[in-house]
Amino acid sequence: MVALQVHFLLIPSLMSTMGTAQYMMQDAALLSYIDQRFLSLEKRLEKCNQGVLEYVDEFREFSRTVLSRLAGLNRGKAEVKREVENLLTRVERAQRDIDYFGSVKDSNACVEVHEDLLEQQLLEEAEEKKRLKLMLNASCDHVLAGIRSLKVVKKTGGKHGSWMKDPGKKHAKIYLLSGSVNNVILEFANIMTFMENNQTLKARRVPLPLPWEGTGHVIYQGFLFYHRYGSLNEILKFNIQRRSVADQMLLPGAGRIPAYQLSPQTKIDLAVDEQGLWALHAEPETGGNIVITKINPAAMAVEHSWDTPCSSKGAEAAFMACNTLHVVYNSPSGGSSRIQCVYDVLDAPNAYINPGLHFPKRQGSHSTVHYNPKEKQLFAWGDGSQIIYKLHTEQKV
Repeated sequence: MVALQVHFLLIPSLMSTMGTAQYMMQDAALLSYIDQRFLSLEKRLEKCNQGVLEYVDEFREFSRTVLSRLAGLNRGKAEVKREVENLLTRVERAQRDIDYFGSVKDSNACVEVHEDLLEQQLLEEAEEKKRLKLMLNASCDHVLAGIRSLKVVKKTGGKHGSWMKDPGKKHAKIYLLSGSVNNVILEFANIMTFMENNQTLKARRVPLPLPWEGTGHVIYQGFLFYHRYGSLNEILKFNIQRRSVADQMLLPGAGRIPAYQLSPQTKIDLAVDEQGLWALHAEPETGGNIVITKINPAAMAVEHSWDTPCSSKGAEAAFMACNTLHVVYNSPSGGSSRIQCVYDVLDAPNAYINPGLHFPKRQGSHSTVHYNPKEKQLFAWGDGSQIIYKLHTEQKV
């Protein structure tokens, strides 16, 4: 009886122990399943990360390749543009030669100019000269005979720059354009304001949407005309009051070599005289001699061009006065500036070499020399100084 009672007492205990063991086995199986799932997820995440890293490396390599090819395309585009502009210049020169040879007759490999053709050519040249005189309003009856004196107005800025008045306006404003590459004009009410010590505080700043190159710009009839930085031969016409670009043009043949050997920063030098707006530059085809181009400022178009015998070698600046080019020469180290070649477009092809016109009492070099036809003076920039030269003229013979 006692044994039977003990047996019945052990049965619940055994059942409890078996139930606990069963639950432990289930928990272990669940933990094993969870562990396997995490291992699988971790492997998949690691594979995903590795794939992303490979995609990133591949994208970076592809980006470098694309950027390199785009840079090459840009360089090729610039080279093609230069070649096209050079080709257009050569075509224009060839066309002029063709027009000339069209008036002569080729017979048995010998070119013979008949008397009637020669007479016709002389008549055409006379008509062209007459047309040029009418176009240039040949009222200039004086020639430059000497440079009488100088006045150093101010010393501000670096080695390169230009300063000027607007000869086409009835105001006394002074404009300062500092540097060979810049995009800000300083405008002063008059020369007295410009000469003050704190002159930059009183200046009106006029920003340009596109910077200039060189120091050959001019202000004429309320507009700034300048060679656009980064372009081969683009001239911009900028309205100073409205602060906007009014027009632009390309100057054929210009921009490949400096206008003056001693001022390599200037490829196109613009000038103003009694007859209006001009452009001066040098070309390899002329042996580095200076080319004069008359520009219509309203239409921004070329009216006529002249190849001169005046060399750009040893030259530092030039200016137009009364239809006449005056080229300023110096030594590379900066000595006594002198006008050594004079070329009157209405007396072409004659030129006066070494007329002996020296700049007085000054040793150094000029970044720019611009003629003001209203005041009959030269506005020059020499080694950071702003200088005015007064001129001595004589009646034309």
